[in-house]
Amino acid sequence: MKSIFGNNLTLSLFGESHGEAIGAVLDGLAPGIPLDLDEIRLRLSQRRGAPNLSTPRREQDDFSLVSGWFEGHTTGAPLTILIPNADTRSGDYRQLQARMRPSHADFAARCKYHGFEDWRGGGHFSGRITAPVVAAGTICRQILRSRGVTIGSHLLRCGGVADDPFPTEEPALQTALERCAASDFPVLNEAAGEQMRRRITRARAAQDSVGGVLEAAVTGLEPGLGEPWFWSVESQLSHLLFSIPGVKGVEFGAGFSIAEMTGSAANDPFCYQGGRVRTTTNHSGGIQGGITNGMPLILRLAVKPTPSIGQPQRTVDLEKQEDTTLEIRGRHDPAIVHRARAVAEAVIAFGLADLAAGRYGTDWMAGGFLKDKQK
Repeated sequence: MKSIFGNNLTLSLFGESHGEAIGAVLDGLAPGIPLDLDEIRLRLSQRRGAPNLSTPRREQDDFSLVSGWFEGHTTGAPLTILIPNADTRSGDYRQLQARMRPSHADFAARCKYHGFEDWRGGGHFSGRITAPVVAAGTICRQILRSRGVTIGSHLLRCGGVADDPFPTEEPALQTALERCAASDFPVLNEAAGEQMRRRITRARAAQDSVGGVLEAAVTGLEPGLGEPWFWSVESQLSHLLFSIPGVKGVEFGAGFSIAEMTGSAANDPFCYQGGRVRTTTNHSGGIQGGITNGMPLILRLAVKPTPSIGQPQRTVDLEKQEDTTLEIRGRHDPAIVHRARAVAEAVIAFGLADLAAGRYGTDWMAGGFLKDKQK
């Protein structure tokens, strides 16, 4: 099992859903970075979601930094984030040792790990492991913010209800990102948000679930970040986004709809604005040739309905080697898309910080903070 990613900045994950603790190690951080621990707590609370719209499992995510952190700043050594597990009910999963949950990792994990995997709560495959991802990504987000980069997302669609898309004008987009960052259920149209909440509540009552689409944006990126071919911005971010449990599709800029355009409509014409080279449209989503062009980075990701539902489902019993039915017990989400936004923003921040460290060097990470200190 390999749970590490990154080139210049690496992220390693450890732990299982019902084990003693979960955590992450960030290796490659520059020394001298001050961290806002309250923001990490905020992003972790956004990942947990509201009780009436999310799982009743209530983990407080009381994290600790057990290495790489001293007297208020990073030391440059690997930074270890530790989050204990507390609110577990492993007995809810005992029936699942032989009966495979549809659309979960159970069967694939059994084939790969020969039954030695931790089956409680999904083990290392569980969405619970996204908590340390959010904590680590928030650190990267603070680094990027010190350099003028803003990251945010909203629920573009959920349960068949559509929100307004992000505005294309950059000042309005910046305002929308800042507004969404403070929200536990980020939408641009509050009426659409209320319909989404009702749709999630109805799914819970029917012992069912719904999926959705997140739209994310990044402003303030300098042109020239990324590599052609295998380490393009799209390649790096897609790899990370598809690592989030439940993500089944990713698109940048105009995405799949660009296939229906002509070249004259799809191309982004260049112009000068305020002495800087910009484009009059942004169908490329801020990336051309795998490299940022200075325009806002725009992407969307599709999140599937939660596979754990209370309705009877067809499956197999591996011990008896026969078909059977399964009614999943336990505490599960009628939707995860509103919780996934915190994870998506975290991995986007990590991916961009890794690419930036490759272009500018690791000391670039602390430079924004040191610059502010020198003023």
